[in-house]
Amino acid sequence: MGNALRQWLRRNPAAGDALLAVGLVLAEVVFTLLAPRELWPRPLPATLGWSVVCAAPVVLRRVAPWPALLAALATLLPSFVIEVAPNTQSLTFVVLTYTMAAYRPVRPALVAAVGLWLPVAVVNALVPPEGVPQVSSAFLIANSILVGIVSFSVGRTVHARRSSTEALRERARVAEANQRALAEQAVADERRRIARELHDVVAHHVSVMGVLATGVRRVLRRDPDSADEAMATIEETSRATLRELRRLLDVLRTEAEPAAELAPQPGLAGIATLADQVREAGLPVTLTVAGTPGQLEEGVALTVYRIVQEALTNALKHAGSATAQVRVGFGGDAVEVEVTDTGRGPSPDTDRIGHGLVGMRERVGLYGGVLRTGARSGGGYRVYARIPVEPLPETSRR
Repeated sequence: MGNALRQWLRRNPAAGDALLAVGLVLAEVVFTLLAPRELWPRPLPATLGWSVVCAAPVVLRRVAPWPALLAALATLLPSFVIEVAPNTQSLTFVVLTYTMAAYRPVRPALVAAVGLWLPVAVVNALVPPEGVPQVSSAFLIANSILVGIVSFSVGRTVHARRSSTEALRERARVAEANQRALAEQAVADERRRIARELHDVVAHHVSVMGVLATGVRRVLRRDPDSADEAMATIEETSRATLRELRRLLDVLRTEAEPAAELAPQPGLAGIATLADQVREAGLPVTLTVAGTPGQLEEGVALTVYRIVQEALTNALKHAGSATAQVRVGFGGDAVEVEVTDTGRGPSPDTDRIGHGLVGMRERVGLYGGVLRTGARSGGGYRVYARIPVEPLPETSRR
C-alpha cells in the first residue's frame, strides 16, 4: 500500500502538493483547537479562511515554484492589519524554502530563501508582537532567520543525497553495460576461435575431396574398384564437410538472426526488387545495369546485392529529401557497383554507414576487391566497389 501511494504521488506531483496544502490547513485547525480557548484567534472563521489562502502556494511549489513564491510573499501584506498570522503561513514558507533547495541549483535556491525570509524579518521588525509581551521583535527576527537556514540546509542535504543516488545509479548502469559488453565480446571472441578451428576442419575435408577426385579421374578406367572406393570416401567426406559447415554457420550466426537455413540467398536478380522497395519507402532510385552479367559465383552476386542494400538503406535513413542512383557494370574481369545519393551527406561527427561499412569491406576484401566510400564533392554520399571475377569452369556452366 505504501509503495503504491508513493508511486501514485510521483506520477501526480500536483495532487500530492494539494494534499500537502490540505494537511497544513488541518494542522492549523488541530493546533488551534488544542490551544486554550482564550488563545484562539478572533474571529476564528476568518483566521481559518486566511490559513487556507496562506497554504494555497504550496499547491504550485513544483509545477510553478516562482509564482508560488510570489503568492506566498503576497500573504505577508495583510500582516500589517491582521493581528495574528496563522501558523500555516510560516509552514508554507518552510515548505517553499525546502522545495527550492531540494529541487533547484544552489544559486536560485539561495535567492529564493533570501527572498522569502528577508521580508519575513522586515515584517517582524515593523509589526511588533501584540499580546505576547515576553517575545520581542529581535527574537522573532532571529527565529525567522534560523528557521530559514534550517529549511534551506535540509533541502540542500536532500538535493545532495538525491544527486549522489543518481550518480551511483548511473555508475551502476554504466558498469552493467560495460560488463555486458565484455561478456558479449568474450562470446564473440570464442565464436571466432571456434569458427577458425571449424574452418580448418572444413578446409581439410575439401582438400581431401579434391585430392581424391583427382585420383578418381586418373584411375577410373583402369581400376574401377579403386575409383569406386575413392568415390565412397568422397561421399562420406562431403557429408562430414556439410555437417561442419552447418556447425560453422551456427557459431557465426548471432541470436538475433533468423534460423531459416534453407532460404535462398538474394543475388543480382534481387537488386531491381530492392530498388522498387526503396522507392516505395520514399527514396527515388534509378537503376542502371551495363554489360552482361554472365556466370558469376553466388558469393560475388550476394556481395553485390548486399552492397547495394546497405548503401540504399543508409541513404534512406540519412540522406533526407534526396534521390539515389545505382549503377552495376559487368566487365570481362570485374564487376563494379556504385551507389550515390544527393542527400545532405554524413554528419561531421558520425559515420553514416557504421557497422555496415565494416561488413561491406569484409565481403569485398574476401574476393580481393576494393571499396571506396565517402562524401561527394557536390553533396551526398558515394559507395563504390570493384570486385574481380574469374570465369567459371565449363563444368559449372552445364
